[in-house]
Amino acid sequence: MRHTPHYLITAPEEVKRLIRGNPWATIVSPTSNGMVASHYPVLLEEDADGISIVSHFGRPDEQLHELGQHEVLVIIQGPHDYVSASLYEPGDLVATWNHVTAHLYGVPEILSEEENYAVLSRLTDHFEAHREGGRSLSEDEAGSRRAAKGTVGLRLHVTRFDARSKLSQNKPTEVQARIVADFDTSNPPLAEEMRRTRP
Repeated sequence: MRHTPHYLITAPEEVKRLIRGNPWATIVSPTSNGMVASHYPVLLEEDADGISIVSHFGRPDEQLHELGQHEVLVIIQGPHDYVSASLYEPGDLVATWNHVTAHLYGVPEILSEEENYAVLSRLTDHFEAHREGGRSLSEDEAGSRRAAKGTVGLRLHVTRFDARSKLSQNKPTEVQARIVADFDTSNPPLAEEMRRTRP
């Protein structure tokens, strides 16, 4: 990502907040056959030291990624959107794109079959918890364990991260207010992120 110091997110707690709110991740590996990317949900391990996430790959993605053999890049994309120059002062014509993004790096640890099943159960419970009639793998443990054999679990202890919160901080207060008001209608999550960064 472009290195602009006043957009940097350096606090691990802010990166954790971003992961919690945006669990659909892009995982990129520099393999011996070139770059490979896949998309999977991730969960933050809340009790871990530092930043640690768990997920799973559907087979044979773990082989394509050469999972566990090298560092991977996990991209967490938060709210984002185009910012029209029509919201700026007259004469300011350069539009932009506001976003909150984190790049996480580390070497994945491959989980045992039992650990993988526990992660799949946690993922399911996490996303089903607030749904009416939400389901659980425990409803058919034998069947869900058979299905789990088609996946490979992983844990990534993040060894470094590069994160940005580019939210029109370089614009005057009244321009920021117009952008927030525009996003209140078209992109409420991004409007809320902007409110968090405003003085």
